[in-house]
Amino acid sequence: MSEPIREACGVFAIAGNEEASHLTYLGLYALQHRGQESAGIVTAEGEHPHAHLGMGLVADVFSEEVLNQLKGDRAIGHVRYSTTGSSNILNAQPILCEYRRGWVAVAHNGNLINTLELRGKLESEGSIFRTATDSEILIHLLARSPQLDFLDALEECLAKLRGAFSMVIMNDQYTIGLRDPLGIRPLSLGKLGDAYIFCSETSALDIIGAEYLRTVEPGEMVIITKNRIESRFYYKQDIADIRRKQAQCIFELVYFARPDSYVYGRLVQPARENLGRVLARECPTEADVVIPIPDSSISSAIGYALESKIPYQQGIIRSHYIGRTFIEPSQSIRDFGCKIKYNPVRSVLEGKRIIVVDDSIVRGTTMRKIVKMIRKAGAKEIHLRIASPVWMEPCYYGIDTPERGRLIGATHTLEEIQKHLRVDSLRYLSIEGLLQAVGGTEEEFCTACFSGKYPIRWSGQALEPLSKKEVEAEKLLVHVEEEPVENPT
Repeated sequence: MSEPIREACGVFAIAGNEEASHLTYLGLYALQHRGQESAGIVTAEGEHPHAHLGMGLVADVFSEEVLNQLKGDRAIGHVRYSTTGSSNILNAQPILCEYRRGWVAVAHNGNLINTLELRGKLESEGSIFRTATDSEILIHLLARSPQLDFLDALEECLAKLRGAFSMVIMNDQYTIGLRDPLGIRPLSLGKLGDAYIFCSETSALDIIGAEYLRTVEPGEMVIITKNRIESRFYYKQDIADIRRKQAQCIFELVYFARPDSYVYGRLVQPARENLGRVLARECPTEADVVIPIPDSSISSAIGYALESKIPYQQGIIRSHYIGRTFIEPSQSIRDFGCKIKYNPVRSVLEGKRIIVVDDSIVRGTTMRKIVKMIRKAGAKEIHLRIASPVWMEPCYYGIDTPERGRLIGATHTLEEIQKHLRVDSLRYLSIEGLLQAVGGTEEEFCTACFSGKYPIRWSGQALEPLSKKEVEAEKLLVHVEEEPVENPT
């Protein structure tokens, strides 16, 4: 994706290994792509917790000295992007709290959609929140539960949550992994020797040499204690019915997950190649070369090239060494932000008809700059092919998307987007083609960002289409913000 969309976070947990903190560090390292704002680990040494959290990348937050101080044979970890709550250390996870039952630590991937309702009620009853995250709500609910048994209290509290939540939870007795009843965010179960592991993606298992067992089911709570592993479906509904009605985020397979991971029990790399293959069948054109927008679109571009029999090449090089901040030159350089990340390969592009494959278009600002860059490198024609449908709606379940008025697919027609980006042709994968490529159905996957069919609605959700006045205002805004392309061909 040329213009990155941020996922909520990644979670990792391990129970039953004396090197728990070091293994969690490595697991979080493999999940770094899911969140780069903060990282944290909580370990359990017998009945006592230890915690370390910090802002920045995993390798910057943890040192060997810090990991050695995080003693215990159980741990949960978290890497975060902010979707609710600002980016500061108070909102870093896991959240560790002490309350009348002892202590509990929670790490959460996803987004609750009834946060305002629950938080307002809790605050009116005297709760004092120390973070701005929706994840803290579960801890306050646990503290107020009349249930004596922790697992019974947890089940009672989970029933009050609405939205997307894949969580790892730890207290003095249990290490728990669970998913919401629709399974919107992923969570896998693995094993290393006698230790059990939960993680957002199986790339975190590979880095420590662990075995992938299965995905945690929607509505399932997997409980690890010292002597056993137990599975409970906390959602009081027929299990077969739960499995028929899922809403797994399809964008995990399009963009978020690493290509070497299993997500929802599917291999990501073949799924993305299939996206490109179906895209080539649905949206063919004559060209000399197929290139990706690196890195997230490489697999789809390979699939397009294989299906179309048009050669695949790297026409754009992406820098992998951009830190969180960089020093801009004092002299103004047009499109500096784009140029520091991408650079064209003139020998591949010059005089050629180019098919550019990307996984999605959000606002179109970065894509327009990339197209300009390819033009200046001498491309004869530019045909843009998008390996997902038109992104028309915001996500409420853990993806940090702009509001609807900032999504170019919601405010512009296909022809207007094509003209705005200054490409010779623009085509998107259909929703039917998307589902075909990943081998799924509308009953398994959430496609709300493309279709507007939200699996969970609530009273505060604004789903009305943009007014004509709002659409025209956004078009004007885009026109003003974007400078003309120099010497377009």
